Amino acid sequence: MASIRELHQQLVSKARSATEITTAALETVNKLEPQLKSFLTITPEQALAQAKQVDAKIAAGEDISLLAGIPIGIKDNLCTKGIRTTCGSQILNNFLPPYESTVTTKLAAAGAVMVGKTNLDEFAMGSSTENSAYQVTANPWDTTRVPGGSSGGSAAAVAADECVVALGSDTGGSIRQPASFCGVVGLKPTYGLVSRFGLVAYASSLDQIGPFGRTVEDAAILLQAVAGYDPQDSTSLDVKIPDYTKSLIPDLKGKRVGVIKETFGEGLDQVVAEAVETAIQQLKELGAEIQEISCPRFRYGLPTYYVIAPSEASANLARYDGVKYGYRAEDAESLMSMYTQTRAQGFGAEVKRRIMIGTYALSSGYYDAYYLKAQKVRTLIKQDFEAAFESVDLLVSPTSPTTSFKAGEKTSDPISMYLSDLMTIPVNLAGLPGLSLPCGFDAQGLPIGLQIIGNVLREDQVLQTAYAYEQATDWHQQSPKVCA
Repeated sequence: MASIRELHQQLVSKARSATEITTAALETVNKLEPQLKSFLTITPEQALAQAKQVDAKIAAGEDISLLAGIPIGIKDNLCTKGIRTTCGSQILNNFLPPYESTVTTKLAAAGAVMVGKTNLDEFAMGSSTENSAYQVTANPWDTTRVPGGSSGGSAAAVAADECVVALGSDTGGSIRQPASFCGVVGLKPTYGLVSRFGLVAYASSLDQIGPFGRTVEDAAILLQAVAGYDPQDSTSLDVKIPDYTKSLIPDLKGKRVGVIKETFGEGLDQVVAEAVETAIQQLKELGAEIQEISCPRFRYGLPTYYVIAPSEASANLARYDGVKYGYRAEDAESLMSMYTQTRAQGFGAEVKRRIMIGTYALSSGYYDAYYLKAQKVRTLIKQDFEAAFESVDLLVSPTSPTTSFKAGEKTSDPISMYLSDLMTIPVNLAGLPGLSLPCGFDAQGLPIGLQIIGNVLREDQVLQTAYAYEQATDWHQQSPKVCA
């Protein structure tokens, strides 16, 4: 599928209508969904209605935004008024939100065309999209493998041209890791840059919404549309939003790039290490000054995250009790048995595991030993990044220690599954922007991702570096087998 800018030109020049573009996207969805299972809900009627509105504007000679008429996928933990929103969970099987999330409101106002809601690990808890209560999404590069998680449906849909761009959410790597596995661009913005109003909460101090695209420019255009202050989100940052596309220049002269020493070594696949090292060399050739940087507490990110995130999940998921909305267990004899049966039947194994970890960490007598200590380590991790940014503008690392693994390979070993977010989690703990973009393939033809990390609110620098690298290479022009 063409890029946002190319499609915009086709629309403005009347070479194609929004209805034609949307129909083509829906045909691709219908053709590939039996194999890929990227979408939990497909919305053809709404998509075609939105496309017709764009066509009417063009016919009337009105100006349209860059996103008008562009097919987009929305992760199914973003509330869409009157359209089923499940979070990949049985407990929200038939939930129809009574309100719209801020980001989807903004996209609708821009004229974007929603083709459907994408699959995810239940409540965004997972790294493979195998924890969905409904279906396992396949990786378009090899349908026996996972697309990553938790935003696996969004990443797979963009990689397979089922939509041009998509929104995901990232709590510990849930945009960047699937972007790496699916060979697309995925960006987690600075915490608070994009409103979380209408995003179903997993871990409120870590969650952030961000874009997927086939190119860096597409991701930048989508970020532009959803970023900005929202009084309905108490953590939203009231800052001026720059024009991110203006920072897309293919030159890195004078950019100081730090390579995080701790992300190379034990546990990193050799093929991933070699691809990332070659990419770093490419950045040097584009004018960047490369230096090694140590973030000594980086490796404590994983254990810190798996205390803080489940603790917040334990509190956030207490609302799913079968009383006001969502699934309710039948035949309960008392209020307490209704609560316990509803939660036992409605939640999957991974969600239950994290609720129990979090409830234990917050319980009397353990709060100081676990939760409080984890928050202190989080501060130390943040301080490591702050020290690093005193001597460099950006940091780079592999996005994931491995390429995509086989479906079912890690489902019985939660710890090895958690390790696939080793490189991405510290970025969430520090609230920084991070982007993954393709930087090579392994011997099986599976994509490898390069992670670029910026300082707070320096999405412009992250996008510039990613764009310069992308323009000097052709990884983003490769297409998965499923599209051939």
